[in-house]
Amino acid sequence: MSEDRKQNTVYGKYEAVIGLEVHAQMQTDTKLFCGCSTKFGSGPNSQTCPVCIGMPGVLPVLNRKAVEFAIKTGLAMHCSIAPYSRFARKNYFYPDLPKGYQISQYELPLCVGGHIEILVEGTVRKIGITRIHMEDDAGKNIHEAKGNYSFVDLNRAGVPLMEIVSEPDIRSPKEAAEYMRKVRSIVRYLGVCDGNMEQGSLRCDANVSIRPVGQETLGVKAELKNMNSFRFVERALEYEIKRQIKVIEDGGKVVQETRLWDSAAGVTQSMRSKEEAHDYRYFPEPDLVPMATAPELIAEIKAGLPELPDDKRKRFVSQFGLPEYDAELLTSEKALAAWYESAVSEGGQPKAVSNWIMGEVMRLLNESNKTIEECPIRPGQLAAMLRLIDNGTISGKIAKTVFEEMFMSGKDAETVVKEKGLVQISDEGAIEKAVDEVLAKSASEVERFRAGDDKLLGFFVGQVMKATKGKANPQLLNELLRKKLG
Repeated sequence: MSEDRKQNTVYGKYEAVIGLEVHAQMQTDTKLFCGCSTKFGSGPNSQTCPVCIGMPGVLPVLNRKAVEFAIKTGLAMHCSIAPYSRFARKNYFYPDLPKGYQISQYELPLCVGGHIEILVEGTVRKIGITRIHMEDDAGKNIHEAKGNYSFVDLNRAGVPLMEIVSEPDIRSPKEAAEYMRKVRSIVRYLGVCDGNMEQGSLRCDANVSIRPVGQETLGVKAELKNMNSFRFVERALEYEIKRQIKVIEDGGKVVQETRLWDSAAGVTQSMRSKEEAHDYRYFPEPDLVPMATAPELIAEIKAGLPELPDDKRKRFVSQFGLPEYDAELLTSEKALAAWYESAVSEGGQPKAVSNWIMGEVMRLLNESNKTIEECPIRPGQLAAMLRLIDNGTISGKIAKTVFEEMFMSGKDAETVVKEKGLVQISDEGAIEKAVDEVLAKSASEVERFRAGDDKLLGFFVGQVMKATKGKANPQLLNELLRKKLG
């Protein structure tokens, strides 16, 4: 194990063991067992019918598109697709569960035994997938500060979910966050889930325990809920791991329970004792026949899979010569990868395009709260600006000013350069004159430089750049300064 890996997984004499249960809302138009809309943001209880609110005597009808989405996800995560699967009733009482049970899959899930890869600290880690199964979602309880009552909105009841259950292969909060990012990336590439964590269409529960380093037996686990961002996943796990270590170091015992992440306080809080499978009294769903998955359907779905993040990352490394880090970031979103490839196809040098996307493009998008799809600069415009740097029309420093103006106005680089008078000065005589003037005003600094204070070169470059309003050709400027300073 490398030193980085040790630091990433070991807490003193303990190590963490983490498994994640990710609930992904499938991007179907209708619910899992009825024809009600799944659209987010509609008026409370406006998207319900006798089936999804659990009226007596109604019968569920399975959504074929949801099945196809689940198979597609399983194939993308290297799972085996079961030829025969079955729905089960998961019985529990909660006000937002109108039927008194959830239709899920238990002993015969649709997808089993896969894995996904994550890149952490430059190392590729393979995280096992235990199973992916389908289930319908519960409604939503709305608790308001006033009054001693709550509201129930059943619009979400019956919405189709995939539960993606990992093996307990994750060893640090950082790995857990990266795993979540990769899951989100895959389902968005496939178009089966929008991955919107704020709206609850991608949610995560974590099972976490600790054990002494070298011990094979698993410790007692706690389940963490209410983590709706990658940052919260990482922070909640970090807190819980340290909490469990403190309990043991103080002579206590970790108890199996469900804990809620309080993001405001930065702590996990006990919610209830952890349920076991038998507490839910699972039994086969009597209103749905077992599901047989035809090999022809699996083959058809597999043939239609898009290029996925891992394959695209490897191709970016081999085709464009990018470092793994660049390729991982650029392929994290399908639209971002497409934007990058378009800029390269328009003539941008692969590494230069990557640097600008990871730097200025992402900075300006974040500051303006825009996605890459909403970027006001087209890929070809970035490529054209990079050509102005390559042919010496503008410097890299000037280019940042140009690019920011392009982002704000939507204008091409050449237009901005002309309007703002930002053409780089490459006339040797003009730069030499500016250098002579700076050196004449800086006699003491020149003497110190010639006495061995090499760091002053940056001072002289800065002064000349100031005098030329940042337009001096940096390479020519450095050559002239070194020549004149001896």
